[in-house]
Amino acid sequence: MSSSGKPLTSIEICAGAGGQALGLHNAGFRHLALLEIDKYACETLRANVLSHPDWAGCEVIEADVNDVDLFQHEQLAKFGLKPGDLDLLAGGVPCPPFSVAGKQLGAEDERDLFPRMLELVEQLRPKAVMIENVAGIRDTKFAPYREEIVAELEGHGYAFCGWELVEARSHGVPQLRPRTILVMIRKEYLRDATFEWPVGGHGLVTVADALEETMQERCAPHGAKGQAVFDRWLEKASGEKKEAPTLVGGSKKHGGADLGPSRAKKAWAALGVDGMGLANDPENCDPDRDLFRPNGPMLTVEQAAIIQGFPRHWKFSGRKTARYRQVGNAFPPPVAEAVGRAIAAVLQGIDRNDFGGDLGKMRLLPTPRSAEAGPNGAAGFDGLEAIGA
Repeated sequence: MSSSGKPLTSIEICAGAGGQALGLHNAGFRHLALLEIDKYACETLRANVLSHPDWAGCEVIEADVNDVDLFQHEQLAKFGLKPGDLDLLAGGVPCPPFSVAGKQLGAEDERDLFPRMLELVEQLRPKAVMIENVAGIRDTKFAPYREEIVAELEGHGYAFCGWELVEARSHGVPQLRPRTILVMIRKEYLRDATFEWPVGGHGLVTVADALEETMQERCAPHGAKGQAVFDRWLEKASGEKKEAPTLVGGSKKHGGADLGPSRAKKAWAALGVDGMGLANDPENCDPDRDLFRPNGPMLTVEQAAIIQGFPRHWKFSGRKTARYRQVGNAFPPPVAEAVGRAIAAVLQGIDRNDFGGDLGKMRLLPTPRSAEAGPNGAAGFDGLEAIGA
């Protein structure tokens, strides 16, 4: 809750399939709106958010963020927002301008939405800003651009909390997925408080830990042959440091879904998974294609989502390739939750020492949460089941 006793409010741009939104929700933020341009991602957001009472009032806006007036848009006008009302403006702006997999054109890339984010900050004057991007934005070549962004936000009254490289595996996500996160908070909230980046500490979650349940479910209907596939996979996927390589969403212009470039496919093969494509959903399983492959079974979209840290009950809309692209481009919810809790602690004036320095113990809202590990291995991360409990 905010100092006024009301839930912390947020608006998120480039919301994708809701990874950041789900994490921030679990951190105590209540979204007024999620903006996203992709129609399938918007269907996913609507399916998971609009029917759930604890997300009541959240608007899913399917539009180009460049064309949306956050004060006058028909879905937002009802909030009567004024500059300074909003607690958090967040977004995972497009990564291709900074990704090592692309041309790294930065500010010269037409897909760069940092300028639009800065415009929105100037208009809304939220108490805090959180922007997520790929690790590549920390490259030396982008240092002047990063400095320009920080300087502009400082000019609007924000204090720089860092461009931090956060590794998802430190937060219970079974994947090598470093992401860069910029946090800036209005200076008045940092006069008597310090923003502290979360350090994680869940312990490494392996691919076997994360996928054992779903892989057993897929193999069990196929008798002894299925059990043999499961046993071979489990042996390869178990052991120390058996996390997944980075999932990628791929391009809409090129081909269908697979688990990444050759290096990633090789890493998946070492984990007993064939990365040449995605398996059909279990109800449409073609055993010879989906399970009985020389390199091991392919993953389903649901299993890829678990590797990203999504709970099993977060459903994705669209055909298989569209669903996988949403998953591959997502921000892991447990990482968003950890950073969101650190921001909330500052905005609420909470002393970390009251919780032994562990923000994961905080109860920012009266929302019951399980203390047991969920399907992604992260303790207390129950997604929609916990949200409405």
